[in-house]
Parts: sequence; C-alpha cells; structure tokens
Amino acid sequence: MAIHSPPAARSAYPLSALFVPFPFVSFTLTLITDILYWQTSHLMWSNFSDWLLFFGLVFGALSVIAGLIDLARPATRALRPGWAAVLAYIAVLALAILNSLIHSGDGWTAIVPFGLATSAVTFLVMIGCVYLTADRRSADAWRTP
Repeated sequence: MAIHSPPAARSAYPLSALFVPFPFVSFTLTLITDILYWQTSHLMWSNFSDWLLFFGLVFGALSVIAGLIDLARPATRALRPGWAAVLAYIAVLALAILNSLIHSGDGWTAIVPFGLATSAVTFLVMIGCVYLTADRRSADAWRTP
C-alpha cells in the first residue's frame, strides 16, 4: 500500500532545506579536522579542512539561491525562517569565507591559532542559527489555527 502526500504538501517543501545541512556538517567537521591538525601536525588534516570549507561554501551558496527561490514561492511562506536566523546563516557563511582565506595560508600558521579560532566561532554561530530556527519552528508548531 503506497502512501501519497497531497500535491500541496509536496510543493510546500522548501528547496533550501535540501542544501542547508551540508554547510553545517562541513563546517563542524572543519572544526574537528582543525583540532586534529593542531594535535597531530599531520598535513592530511589541513587538506581535509580546506576541502570541507570549499564544499561547505559551495553548498552554502546553493542554499542561498534556493532560499531566494523559496522567498518567491507563496507555498513556503509559513516555513520560512525568521530574519534573525537568516542573518545568523549569512554570518556563518561570512565567517566560513574568512576561515577559508585564513586556511589558504601555508603550514602550521594557516590553522593554528587563527584558523582554529575562526572554525570555533563559526561553529558557535551555527549553534545560534540552529537555536533561532528551532525556536521559530517550535513556536509555529504550537500556534493554534
């Protein structure tokens, strides 16, 4: 027995929800690989950090484009994040760009201490972004029709 969702429910799914998790995972793993590089000095962890930042930024750009598409769709109006969450997400991407520029340096000084610190600040801003998004979603879930 197949379960089919109504067409309105399928069209109301925000496109940005497909891309937003990738930067969050990539930037969290960047922090972990920066810590591993700090502890081991193995160049592999530095390369992993560079690639994770790159893919996180690519999917971050895709999620911004998808978010703009969602902004134009009236079906996703109720599912849009608040402005505070949007600004926090833009701050995450700006910090990731700065982190990528810091990581583009050569050797130990590319990551320790400034790359590691920027990765940690990016992670903390991501937690704030998730909190702002979850706070709005939980408020929407408890709202009475």
